[in-house]
Amino acid sequence: MSKAKVTYIDPKSVREARAIMPGDRMVRALAETFGALSDPTRVRIIFALSEQELCVFDLARLLGLTGSAVSHQLRLLRGQRLVRYRKEGKVAFYSLDDDHIRNLMEECVKHVSVD
Repeated sequence: MSKAKVTYIDPKSVREARAIMPGDRMVRALAETFGALSDPTRVRIIFALSEQELCVFDLARLLGLTGSAVSHQLRLLRGQRLVRYRKEGKVAFYSLDDDHIRNLMEECVKHVSVD
């Protein structure tokens, strides 16, 4: 007994989905942002910075890492515009780039939380 191949295309649904699909550049930028958030250490850094700014040394102490390791992660997060810094003398203090990052993380927590 052979199985019949079933295909169904709803042109209207495809047009509607295509209309809301972001362009390639936006899709790549979103994928890079989520890629930056795919590392547990970077997620911890984002959460630590969600309430207050911290310097590399405070983040290193908090996370049990070296300053060099934290600096490397912060450089990646800065490259994705997820964090920013300000200098006070020789010390750089990091914070979230904007409230959108905090909101994104809050929504992600809601999504993965088990009731």
